[in-house]
Order: sequence, then structure tokens, then C-alpha cells
Amino acid sequence: MARGTTSPIDDCLGVSKKYIYIQRLMIDRISTSYKSLVPPSIDISPAIALDFAILKYPRAKFHSQTYTMAQELPTVRWGIVATGMISNWFVSDLLLPSWPNKRANHIIQSIGSSSIAKGQKFYDEYVHPNLSNNSSITPKIYASYAEVYNDPDVDVVYIGTPHSFHKQNCIDAINAGKHVLCEKAFTLTQADAKEVTALAREKGVFLMEAMWTRFYPLVKELRRLLYEEKVIGQVWRTFADFGLSYDVASLPDSSRLKDLSMGAGSLLDIGIYSLTWGLLTLEENVGKGEHPKVLAAQTLQGGVETLSSWILSYPSTGKHGILTSTTNVRTEKTFARVEGSKGFITVQGPTSSPESFIVKLHDEEGEGKLYEFEKPGRGFYWEADAVAVDVANGRKENETIPLAETERVMGILDEIRKQGGARFPSDTF
Repeated sequence: MARGTTSPIDDCLGVSKKYIYIQRLMIDRISTSYKSLVPPSIDISPAIALDFAILKYPRAKFHSQTYTMAQELPTVRWGIVATGMISNWFVSDLLLPSWPNKRANHIIQSIGSSSIAKGQKFYDEYVHPNLSNNSSITPKIYASYAEVYNDPDVDVVYIGTPHSFHKQNCIDAINAGKHVLCEKAFTLTQADAKEVTALAREKGVFLMEAMWTRFYPLVKELRRLLYEEKVIGQVWRTFADFGLSYDVASLPDSSRLKDLSMGAGSLLDIGIYSLTWGLLTLEENVGKGEHPKVLAAQTLQGGVETLSSWILSYPSTGKHGILTSTTNVRTEKTFARVEGSKGFITVQGPTSSPESFIVKLHDEEGEGKLYEFEKPGRGFYWEADAVAVDVANGRKENETIPLAETERVMGILDEIRKQGGARFPSDTF
């Protein structure tokens, strides 16, 4: 059991039952409902008494037993800006009853859309069906984003608009005194990103880029194995790709995937994930090591970038990242390979939402050691938890993706486009 936590056994000694909250329980080959594992005399519903489960099923296999105190979990009231697909995914995850390593509670306080009808549709389809899981609060629905920014009951604004709107959305929310979690790509350019981060520092509000992949337990364990355990020795290179398959030419001109003024192309939409995997696996400390040199090439179709390839080169260590993104072909399940002096690691799943990885050492027989990670929903809750914990502790940025790292990522994306030829109407380079 983790330090500083309690169990139902402790409860018998006088620890108040109402404070016990156990995040999740997974028992292999046991179909009995969780609630039935707890004696009726112990009133800790809706939490689950894991200790009693262990006593009842001593031979059962338990995974990732995580304990926390319910009253100690911070709660964030979210204002949702935009009602597209990414906002749907984010909200649906936050309304799940629980998830591994849960560190916060989340309330959807308000929804901002271009019309009440769109906001209501979003609520009916994605919010209302899940409200009973963890909240009885019915969110307010607004026909403008400004009303979300000015809602006194909103703690943090989540911005899920297309890339080109991020800068102004962030500025408006920050000027209203709100903390902000803004989707990736953070802005269209590094200059825009620096303008937003400077304003957040001036106003003293929390700001973070929603690069959700960085917060996955899988990513944290992978980095631990690479740079603490050094399981594959000296890391030399990483290959990472993110590809989707759709015909850009057949899309309407107004599509964000085709409209250059909205940041169209694979690079900012999905290539940023390939870049993130390169940075996460080639650099031991986030943004504190040598900044890589960039060599890039792009393919354009009607001015829209459909294929980007770039190399990150670290002259002092000799490390390379070979990274790609495209809208021409879909990436297979194994999307990344990290190579070291003693072996390699392959990563499986969607590039943005990894599911497992395999460690294979050169001097070992077999297919390697598989690491799998439980992920209810899609996994947006881990970044949301990080925001909640930071805000509760008065921090203005997050150590996993500090503002300087967001600025640096946007600078690398700028450099790839400078070399490759993709341009947006607002570019000044």
C-alpha cells in the first residue's frame, strides 16, 4: 500500500470510512461485481474495499492497486470551448467514474459553442449520458465563448477549437483571469505561442498545452526504463510515425484539414505527436538538454502539406530522431522504435494514444518483454488531473510540459515548415 493511505483494515481501528476512496480494482478471472466484495456493514459506497477483496480472493491477481483519499482530491470546474470531436473525447473521459492513477475530480461547469443548438446537442450526446458517474451538476450552455470565459463558476477553460483560433481564445480566457488548457498544436507559430505564454505569466494564471500523450503512465514508465534503468543502454535513435489516410483534394475548402488559414496539413495536426515521441525518447530531461538541429522535407498538394519527414540531430551525442507524418497512408500498430546499444523498444497503438511497448535486448532469446497499460476511454484524464493538481497547488505551469517546452516545440515545427515549404497566410517567415 502506498504511503499515507488507509484501508478498510485501518477503518476498523477508527479511521473514518467516508474518507476512503479506492481508485480502481482489476481482478483477473473474477466476474463478481466490485460492490459485492465489500461486507454490507462497511458503508464505503461507491468506493471499493480492495483489502477485503484480497482477503476474499487470496489467489486472485491484482494490478496497479492505487489508493487515495477522496477528500484530498482537488476538484476542477471546467469551461469547455468548442464542441467538436476533440472536446467530445476530452469531456467523455473526464466523466468516466474512475481511471488508473486518478488524482482529481472533474466537473463540466459550462459549454461554449457557436449556438445554443450546437451546445445542447453536445450536452445531449456526450455529457448528459455520463453525468451520473461523478457529478449531478448540469452545465450551463452558452452561445459564445466569451460567456464561458466570464463565468465565475469556471476554474479552468479547455480550448478545443482548430489551431488557428487557439491564440485568440487563449488571450481572451487569460484576460478574463481564467486558467487555460489549450489543445495542441498550441498555436500556428512560435511567435504566437510566445505572445500567449508571456500574457499568462503577466496575468499570473496557469497555462498548459494539452499534449495529453506526455502524461500517459506508459510514457513515464518508458522514460524511466530508458534513462533510470537504462535497459537498452545508450539511446542512439528513434523512429516515429503518425499517418492517417484521407484524400485532401476531396475535402471541402472550408475543412480545417484543407484550409491553410486554419493550419491545414499533417504536421501540426498529427506530426506534432511524432515530434513529441522523438523528444521524449532522445532527451533525458524535458527541454533542458541540447536543442536538436532539424533537417526536413515536405510534400504539398494544392499548397496543403500531406507528407512531412524530418531528422532531429544532436551533434554532441550523435543521437538522431527520424520522424514522419502523413495524410496519405495510415500508420500500422507499431508506430515507434527506440534503439540503444543493448537493444530496442517498440511502441504499439495509436501514436497519440499508446497502448503497450516491448523491450527486446540483443543478448536475450524470444520476442522481448511486453508492457501493457490499462486505459479506460482514451486517456485525456491524466492531463486533466495534472492541471487540477497544479492549480490546487498554485503553480502556473506544468513540469511535464512547461511553457518553454511548448515554445520550443512550436519553434521546431516552424523550422520544419521553413525547410519543407508549407506556409500559412499568417506566416511572417
